[in-house]
Amino acid sequence: MGAGRSAETVGVEEEFLLADPATGRTAPRAAEVLAGLRDTGLTRFHAELSATQVEAATGPCTDLTELRAALTEARSLVWSAAESAGLRVLSAGVPPLPTQPIRAEGDRFQRIVARYAGVVADYEACACQVHVGVPDRDTGVAVLNHVRPWLPTLLALSANSPCHAGRVTGYASWRIVQVSRFPGAGVPPWFDSAAAYDEHVTRMVDCGTLVDRGMTFWLARLSPRYPTVEFRAADAVPEVDDAVLQAALARALVRTALTELEAGREGPRVRDDVLSAALWSAARYGLAGPAVHPTLERQVPARELLDELFAHVTPALRQTGDLGVLEGR
Repeated sequence: MGAGRSAETVGVEEEFLLADPATGRTAPRAAEVLAGLRDTGLTRFHAELSATQVEAATGPCTDLTELRAALTEARSLVWSAAESAGLRVLSAGVPPLPTQPIRAEGDRFQRIVARYAGVVADYEACACQVHVGVPDRDTGVAVLNHVRPWLPTLLALSANSPCHAGRVTGYASWRIVQVSRFPGAGVPPWFDSAAAYDEHVTRMVDCGTLVDRGMTFWLARLSPRYPTVEFRAADAVPEVDDAVLQAALARALVRTALTELEAGREGPRVRDDVLSAALWSAARYGLAGPAVHPTLERQVPARELLDELFAHVTPALRQTGDLGVLEGR
């Protein structure tokens, strides 16, 4: 396996905000926009928690050129449907202007609003989520253990939500601050098996902090529906190429983890409190200030840690041909 392994599949889910062009504020008209969209051979469209949001989800792709085409098509269709409804589309972690009280549609979303009350009263956070294929759930959990130290760096690379409710927050990603209000949010714990992972999720459902077993607030998790590891660290990104970059790095992290596992090396047992500090620092400063190194357990320049991430995954990027695609951006 290793270098001879077929490229892992990769797909991207992008969450978008709908805005009134006259006021710039979000508009709860997702049902109207979704009525003007039809799933394609490349992409499916969904409602989200807030009626001001829509989601476009690509199917599994094997190369970045295919993925870029799917993302470009999806954005074109969403933008066109929104324009037909007299709306504009924002691709950012949170809306910069004051928002309306959340209007959730559908039984599950209404249960989420009832459960978390004020935490979701103004919650309109949007992410760029990447799914990378893995062979099975046990392997997926082992991969999560390897990638968890890098999740804050993926956030720092994408952070683009410094304003909220008409004010400058002082944070590069206010979305992560909003997500952190949910129970158990952040970097996932280290698990020794899929059984341990599933037991943890079930226990949190039984304790009432999760609505169901399909929900967690971790920034990386096993998908509840597909044989994939799902990365949820990145803010919704402005451009297609930004989403492609997140996808390439996520796939390279998974491939690097699989190579390490084949060599008998489990993921590093990085301290949870250090990763919490790293996540906070990434949300606060993005790439413009200090980062927290997950194994050195001290501050380093954020761009130094980004360089370390690229060095870590460059062999995997080269194996899949993604390095050439990224260098051609």
